[in-house]
Amino acid sequence: TKNRLRSSVNMLKGCNRAVLVSVAQFDPGVNLGRRPGADKDTKTLHHTLSKLGFKVDIHSDLSGDEIYQLFLKESRRPVKDCFLAVLSSHGDEGCVFGADGKPVQLCRLFSYFDNENMEKKAKVFLVQACRGAGLDDGVEVDSAGDSRDFSQHLSVPVDTAVMYATPPGYGAFMHPLGSVFLQTFCTLLKEDGNRNLELTRLMTRLSHRVAYSFQAKGRKYAGKKEMPCLVTRLTREVFPFAEPGKDSGAAGPSATSLLDTQHESTRNPSIS
Repeated sequence: TKNRLRSSVNMLKGCNRAVLVSVAQFDPGVNLGRRPGADKDTKTLHHTLSKLGFKVDIHSDLSGDEIYQLFLKESRRPVKDCFLAVLSSHGDEGCVFGADGKPVQLCRLFSYFDNENMEKKAKVFLVQACRGAGLDDGVEVDSAGDSRDFSQHLSVPVDTAVMYATPPGYGAFMHPLGSVFLQTFCTLLKEDGNRNLELTRLMTRLSHRVAYSFQAKGRKYAGKKEMPCLVTRLTREVFPFAEPGKDSGAAGPSATSLLDTQHESTRNPSIS
């Protein structure tokens, strides 16, 4: 039994991990609508990330307390270079909702990963949830004076990137075929060249694709747009999806490398 447990731990240390938390159906009595398309996102993410070497765990329709317990546990488990988490639910600024309708504070989840076990590991969070009731008309605005993200930025551990489907105060779109944010993320990873991009470059490409390719349809949301938002405290270049042996010799690039490295880093909808 001890040898089996040791073998399991060593196996986890040798792989990058992804945890997918999706709430599609809320408990009876909770005044939050079902999220058609959330299961489609989960299946697409599982297929895409597994092919890239991630060990993927799926958790569906957890309560608020269960989400807290899960992330506390995950923050203490071994990982090779990169831990990726996807949170998909209804939400508001600073939180997502569990299946029981209880808010899960994102800053608390992030803080769990500020520990010795996760030190020098890349932590990436993708959040598919509304951050308010606003709808984006696609008008360019100067948001330099918006400080709503500042407190959450301070709660993000070092070597962590958080990609939100939408800026503070705005809604995120969900379609029965999946969310534009997470489906576009998976599409990019399937296209040649994108997997070997440094993480912030990949996220910039994701923002551009969603912002300029998506436009909602239907009487209620016609013409509305979506613009993903990145918060990062990365101190290293991160290549979490790089293909082994691609542009870096037979061994392939590791998930993280220091910033001063010499080589060029090539490497009808509803509201969610």
